[in-house]
Order: sequence, then structure tokens, then C-alpha cells
Amino acid sequence: MGGTMRALVYEGPRQLELRTMEIPRPGEQEVLVRVHWAGICGSELSGYLGHNSLRKPPLVMGHEFAGVIHQVGSRVEGLQSGDRVTANPLISCGSCMECRSGRANLCPQRSLVGAGRPGAFGEYAVVPAGNIHLLPEAVSLDAAALAEPLACAVRIARLAALEPSDSLFIAGAGPIGLLVLRAAQRYGVKHTVVMDVNAERLGIVRAMGGLAVSCEEELARVTPARGFDKCVDAVGIDATRQQCMGIARPGGRVVFSGLHAADSALPVNTAIRNELTMLGSFGYNPIDFQIALKWIEESGTGLETWTVHEPLENGKACFDKLLSGPGAVAKILLELG
Repeated sequence: MGGTMRALVYEGPRQLELRTMEIPRPGEQEVLVRVHWAGICGSELSGYLGHNSLRKPPLVMGHEFAGVIHQVGSRVEGLQSGDRVTANPLISCGSCMECRSGRANLCPQRSLVGAGRPGAFGEYAVVPAGNIHLLPEAVSLDAAALAEPLACAVRIARLAALEPSDSLFIAGAGPIGLLVLRAAQRYGVKHTVVMDVNAERLGIVRAMGGLAVSCEEELARVTPARGFDKCVDAVGIDATRQQCMGIARPGGRVVFSGLHAADSALPVNTAIRNELTMLGSFGYNPIDFQIALKWIEESGTGLETWTVHEPLENGKACFDKLLSGPGAVAKILLELG
């Protein structure tokens, strides 16, 4: 297929330009997706600022998306033009020990649509056929675009081994923190405390049924006597990592998911004396993505009220808004279709 498309191109720190470029061609085992909706991820905000080594200009970013198949490669089976789809953007080799054991997120050859290769901030995106998920008719394309971040939250919840009787603390009310709250509710957890300094994001927490706190004094009043059973750091800085370890109960579990600070000084003696289980959560596995899509089909994402839709040409302004102060916005979806 020839022709041109519009694409939002990252050209350097704080430089996003709407360009016209050639429509990519799918390989034999790939499909060309006409993108309808693409979400802005926190990792792309980091890339936009020039702080993410995976995103090197010039690059069409975007890995949270849904659309309609426009063209299939010559060796693709089971998919056809017109199919409504989303995609797992984490591409793995499929043959290494990690992939064969169901941990494709740890594949040493992994790559990401919108990072190592062009992504969904263009009107068309090429994806391996094996990463495509067909959508049920009941699932809208804009809801399906949030399957990827919800899959991240599913992964965190599964690693945390959440149970209905658990008390849960989440540091950070960004999109992942909010989606972890949603995941916890799906697992039956009734006591979840979320801490953030953004009052409007905390308003979202309350509306979703979580307990919102903004300072250490408020947190102390709602912390169980022995500490929280499970703690999730959805920020990724020294303070929140240390905080999660400090308020987990003896024998509790802490999951680190935020990637902002590369290194942190952690209270290892606390982990030893309290026998804390500490885990990192990176991306998601295929099963997490499937669970996320199932949840969306059954009850949506949980963030519909706080998801904003904007045209692609407003992309740079949306990045700047999310960095300067998102307000009561959990997610921005860019419209391309």
C-alpha cells in the first residue's frame, strides 16, 4: 500500500511535530492497523522531555492503541482487513526460556511498538500478527486503547497476590495507580489507600471508591496497626519506595512499578527484619493482557469519566498539559481515525 499519513513525530526534547510521512508496509507476518485511538503514557512524557533512553528522535511514539486492520501480510492467517483490534505492543522472540515460560516481558530480545520501532501516534502502525487481539463487538475502540495500561495494573495486582481480606496502599494516583485501584477492586479488596499530592487526582480516587490521602499525617491515621498487607509504588522515586517498605506489615509484600529513579537507597535492614517480599513489576505478560481485555468487556476500564479525547493535532498541547498539571484527567486519548 502506498500513500501518506499524518503522524506526531518526536524530534527532540519538548519537540513534537505533526508531519506527513509514508504509510508503512507490513511484512509477511505483520498487519497494518489503521489507528483510531492512541493513549499518552507516562513513559512517553519522559521521552518527550528527553529523559528516556529507549525513545530516540526522530520517532513516532505511541503504544496504547486500538483501530481497524487495513492490510495483512502474505503469511498472516486468522486476521483480515476490517477486523477491529488492539495490540500487545511488547514484541518478544517467542522462543527463549522467558517466552516459553510465559514471561515474555522479560525476553532479552524484546522491543516495544513506539520505542524501538514506529508506533501509534501515526494514522497507520505495523504490528506482528501474533500481537494482535480481536475485539468483541461490545468493546469500543477507545476503551480498547486502554487495554495496555490496564494490563500493567493486572500484572502488578497478580504479583502483589491480592486477596479480598488485604489492606492495600498505593503510592501515586497517576493512570497506573488508579488502574491498580481498579484491579484491586476486581480482586475483591475493600480497603485501599492511595496517596498523592494532586488534589484533583485524589478526587478521582474518592469517586472510584478508594481512600485518598495527601500527607503523612493523613496516612498515619488510616494505616493499620501492623501496617499494610500489600504496598504498591506507582511513582518510582526514593521517597515512595522507602515509604512503601516502611508501612508494609511484617511479612508483607511490596511491588515496585515506577521507573523514574534508576537507583534508590532502600532500608534493607527493614526488609530483613520484617521479612518483606519485594518484587519489581515490568510491563505485562500475554495472560495479563488477556485479563485486561476481559475486564474491559465485562465492566469497562473504570476511568471512562476521567478520560479525555483530543484530536491528533492537539498532541503537543496534550503532552504539555499532562506535564504542567493534568487536573481531573486520568488519561488522554488522541483521535486518529
